[in-house]
Amino acid sequence: MSPITPGNFEIILRFPVFFKHAAIQEAGGGYFSIRFAQAAGRNGEVYSVDTNEEYQKFAAGEAAKSGLSNIKFVLATENNTNLPDNCFDLIFFRNVLHHIENRVEYFKSLKTKLKAGGRIAAIEYKPGGSIFSFKRFFGHNIPSQKITEEFTKAGFKKAEELDFLPEQSFAIFKY
Repeated sequence: MSPITPGNFEIILRFPVFFKHAAIQEAGGGYFSIRFAQAAGRNGEVYSVDTNEEYQKFAAGEAAKSGLSNIKFVLATENNTNLPDNCFDLIFFRNVLHHIENRVEYFKSLKTKLKAGGRIAAIEYKPGGSIFSFKRFFGHNIPSQKITEEFTKAGFKKAEELDFLPEQSFAIFKY
């Protein structure tokens, strides 16, 4: 788990100062889906996206325990997010980009999902660490320059880069 704290989670939320619709890619256990749903409030909506049905079931249970009703759980495939078009102020990725085979084409497909002015936030492990680290051993990392290059090829521009995560890069893109 990355060192996301309540203090720096506020930093994550600040770039689209107001968002009503967010998509969280690879929801996993629901940590970010729940936090974004809380931040979106009753009038907002979060789409929690994952390719693993068991993770989605777990995340849905966690959301129910939190009393949240503004999360939609979406089962995606490797090539299709199954998200509606022109819907999102924010699409948020955390440590999932390294799992996507053809990232440039995938990023291009996300343009239709964003509203005008929408943004994509991408957190990904940086290369490095000890030789026995999970991220290094299993290739769960991408250099930040490569992420920027691929988003640029897909027609996005880097809007901001944040450096408060010691083991991860964090960039925000717009088109």
